[in-house]
Amino acid sequence: MRQALFGRFKARVRISAWRIGVAVALQAGCLGLALVLGGAPALAQTLASLPAPTQTLDRTGSARPVAAWSNFCERYPAECAIDVSEPAVLTLTPEVWRAIMSVNRGVNKRIKPMTDLKHWGVIDKWDFPDDGYGDCEDYQLLKRKLLVEHGLSRRAMRMTVVIDEQGEGHAVLMVRTDRGDFILDNKRMSVLPWQQTGYVFVKREGHDSLAWVSLNGVTSPTVTANR
Repeated sequence: MRQALFGRFKARVRISAWRIGVAVALQAGCLGLALVLGGAPALAQTLASLPAPTQTLDRTGSARPVAAWSNFCERYPAECAIDVSEPAVLTLTPEVWRAIMSVNRGVNKRIKPMTDLKHWGVIDKWDFPDDGYGDCEDYQLLKRKLLVEHGLSRRAMRMTVVIDEQGEGHAVLMVRTDRGDFILDNKRMSVLPWQQTGYVFVKREGHDSLAWVSLNGVTSPTVTANR
């Protein structure tokens, strides 16, 4: 996904992307696995520890879904269905945290980065990387699928569009928990609170309907080095 999302933006600038009614073409931020961003040391993460409680990131209104997401939902309707009987927020136990970290690391190591144009022959396509190749959203879709198989609530794991540290469009998986919102990312092995990613948060899937919700271009104040 090498086109800029809504053009090229600097991640440090607050972005009014929620006002722009154009199709989202996520390209440029998707392929950098294990990118070192600099700044404070990465969170020390072990399989035995839980992260410290942190803030949630609340929606601010409605947003238009990514066009390629809508196409994905037509092909995989069960992956997009909203089951309101499922919790919208996970209780973050040590077992759940271990599963989240293990799946994030496992998929990042297993899948090799490749643009949609080279992989699928189109500018933007969301799909499972069954052949071992994909870009950012493909990594995250697979992570969610595997975590659902571990028994986690799909409704609490939301595909999310951000602007990355290069000012490019990027897709991550936001896991909403009772200890805050955490980000699974193909650029990092660590699972970070959203505030420590250095990203600008544009929009994500809703948890009450198929409609997406705006995150109002909230900027993460901290850039945390990868580990």
